[in-house]
Amino acid sequence: MKKVYYLSTCDTCKRIMKDLPLNDFEKQDIKFNPITSDQYDFLRSKVDKGEDLTNKRARKFKELGLKDKVLSEAEIKELITTEHTFLKRPVFIDGEHIFVGNSKKTVESLTQYLA
Repeated sequence: MKKVYYLSTCDTCKRIMKDLPLNDFEKQDIKFNPITSDQYDFLRSKVDKGEDLTNKRARKFKELGLKDKVLSEAEIKELITTEHTFLKRPVFIDGEHIFVGNSKKTVESLTQYLA
């Protein structure tokens, strides 16, 4: 399975995706097609912990006072499946390989992997 979860209104997602060979990737704009419970479970199975999928820089994350709170796996799942801004993005899946977020290291690894 080749898939990318992204936000079409996110300039960072657009910048990262524009130079990558994504013709074979299914694209899911999470603003208009939110992450389902099953999709979250699949993504969660590919990372060490739910926190790895969580966008802690989201404005709503801070507004809800979650910044300094330790969230359970169930709470993380609820956040990500109910509000698109809580998913760290973009998320690229290619078989067993997953690349989450927009850190320089992640983007470099993804670019090398797809080259």
